[in-house]
Amino acid sequence: MHIKILLSNSINHFKTILIHKFWVAYYCFKAGIPWQGIMHDISKFSHIEFFESMKYYKGTSSPIPEAKKDKGYSLAWQHHKGRNPHHYEYWTDNYDNGTTCIVMPYKYAVEMICDYLGAARAYLGKNFSYNAEYEWWLNKKSSCKMHPLTKIFVTIILRDIALRPDLFNKSHFKYIFDTQVMSKIYETKIINQ
Repeated sequence: MHIKILLSNSINHFKTILIHKFWVAYYCFKAGIPWQGIMHDISKFSHIEFFESMKYYKGTSSPIPEAKKDKGYSLAWQHHKGRNPHHYEYWTDNYDNGTTCIVMPYKYAVEMICDYLGAARAYLGKNFSYNAEYEWWLNKKSSCKMHPLTKIFVTIILRDIALRPDLFNKSHFKYIFDTQVMSKIYETKIINQ
């Protein structure tokens, strides 16, 4: 790969990470998990994650699928998902027998929602919408190996956000991301399993 392209990719990838981290922190602060917002995706600055992502940088989506298309795997993703419990893949095991999905702890399920919203904001920019993010989730959820209770929680939260984007002002935002409301939804689903 040409040095100018690598340099450009590294600068642009670094900017994308910072934009993503900004939006994730924004949502995490609103959701009552500020420390997770600050520490979110620190591993993206590691050598293994940064350099592979820089090589496959496109700017409109994650470089991870590009690496997987090219090589069939991504070492950056293997590194990332093993160090960041806000990814549902972190909470899977027993791969030789069909994969066991473990219920994500509440704080990581919330950070995952913030991560989804932050990624959409970083990659879609002005084209971002809560409704589009909910539609993305509806398409994604059937194929992801995530515990069904965690899926229900994510669906409820993203649906509530998408249903009334016109009301997504400070008061509505506070309601959706109110720690007591979110934890009650999550605990109700977990307890009633």
